[in-house]
Amino acid sequence: MWSRLLALALLALPTPALAGVKEKVAALAPSAVVLVVDAAGKELVAQNADEPFVPASVAKIVTAWLAMEVLGADYRFETRFYLDDKRVLYVRGGGDPFLISEELAPLAKDLVAKIGKAPLTGIVVDGSYYPANLRIPGIEDDVVAYDALNSALAVNFNTIYAVRSGAKVRSAETQTPITPLAIALFRAKGPDGEGRISLGQDPAVGLQYAGELIGAFIERAGGAVHGKVSVGTVPEGLEPIYVHRQSRPLSEILAQLLLDSNNFTANQIFLEIGGRRLGGPVSLEKSLKVANETFAAHGLADAFHLEEGSGISRDDRFTARGLAKVLELFAPHADLLHGHDGGLNKTGTMDGVRTLAGYADTSGHGRVHFVISLAGDDSEMRYRVLGAIESEL
Repeated sequence: MWSRLLALALLALPTPALAGVKEKVAALAPSAVVLVVDAAGKELVAQNADEPFVPASVAKIVTAWLAMEVLGADYRFETRFYLDDKRVLYVRGGGDPFLISEELAPLAKDLVAKIGKAPLTGIVVDGSYYPANLRIPGIEDDVVAYDALNSALAVNFNTIYAVRSGAKVRSAETQTPITPLAIALFRAKGPDGEGRISLGQDPAVGLQYAGELIGAFIERAGGAVHGKVSVGTVPEGLEPIYVHRQSRPLSEILAQLLLDSNNFTANQIFLEIGGRRLGGPVSLEKSLKVANETFAAHGLADAFHLEEGSGISRDDRFTARGLAKVLELFAPHADLLHGHDGGLNKTGTMDGVRTLAGYADTSGHGRVHFVISLAGDDSEMRYRVLGAIESEL
C-alpha cells in the first residue's frame, strides 16, 4: 500500500526530463508561446500559453478541421453546365478551389460528350454563388499570387502563369492554353520572363478568364466556340446538362492545402463551410457563424477569433490551448500534414510572426501535439524549439 502511494506521489512530481525540456525551451526562446500536450491531455510544456497570438498560416489547420467536421473527407465541389436552345453554354460556379488545367482537360472531354461538337454560340459565366462585393481581410489589391480573389468560378487559383518577352506572352505550362485576356493582363502587369500573377480584385475579370479558358479546353477536346464569353446568370428553369464533380475528394485537397499553404484554396474551403450549412450565396458571416458554433460545441468559444480561413489577416487570434485542442480532435487526420521538415506540422509566416504547430513523436511520451509562436523573423528558431521538444521528451 505504502509503495503504491509513494509511486503515485513520485508521478505527481515534475520529472527531470520535463524540467530539462522546459529549461531548454526557455533558454532558446523565453518570450515564445509554447505548449506541448500528450495523447492523454497532459501538458508537458506550457510557456506563455495564455497569451493570444497571431497564427498566420497555422490557421489553415483549424480551417481543415472545420472542413472535415462540416463537409466531410469525401466531399466534392461541383460545377454545373447548362445549354439553351441557341447553343449558349452557361457555367455556374460552385466555389471549386481546384479547377486547375489538369482538371479542366477531362472536364472538357466529358462536357463535349454531353453537348456535342456543334459550335457553341457563346459562353456565359455565372459567379452568383459568391457575392460580387466579397473581400477577404488581409488580401490586398495587387497582382501577387497569394492575394488572388476568391470566386465562385476560378481557374488555376485565379492566377495566370506565363512567360513574357516584350509584347510576346505565352503560357508557362504546356497543359494550359493561353487566352486573349491572359495575354493582355500579363502584358500589362506580368514580369519580364516567367511569373505567376493574380487576376486582381475585380470579380468580372476572373470570371471572364475562367470562361475563356474553359472555352479553350472545349476546343482542345474537339468542340468549337464561335461566340463571345460574357458574365451573367443561368436562365430560370434551365436544367444542367452536365454536373462536374471535382476528381479530388476534400481530404486530398486539404492535404495539398496544408502542404502548399495556398490562401485562395483555404478561403474557398472556408466559404464553402458556411455555404453548405446555411445555403448560398456564400459569405464570411455565414462561415464565421458556423465556425463559432463548432468551436462552442467543443468548449472553444473563447479560444479563437477568426476573420477569415487562411491566416492572412493580422486580426486573427488564437490561444495555444485552443489550437492544441483542435490538434487533439484533428489527430485522426494527422497524416494530411506534411511539414517542410518532413514532420506532421504546419508553419505560419508573416512579417514579425513565426508559428509552427502539429504533431511530434517522442521516445518518452509517444506522439504529442504542440504549438509554437514566436515574435520576430527568425524562421529557424521554431524548428530549434521543436528539436528541443523532440530530443528532451
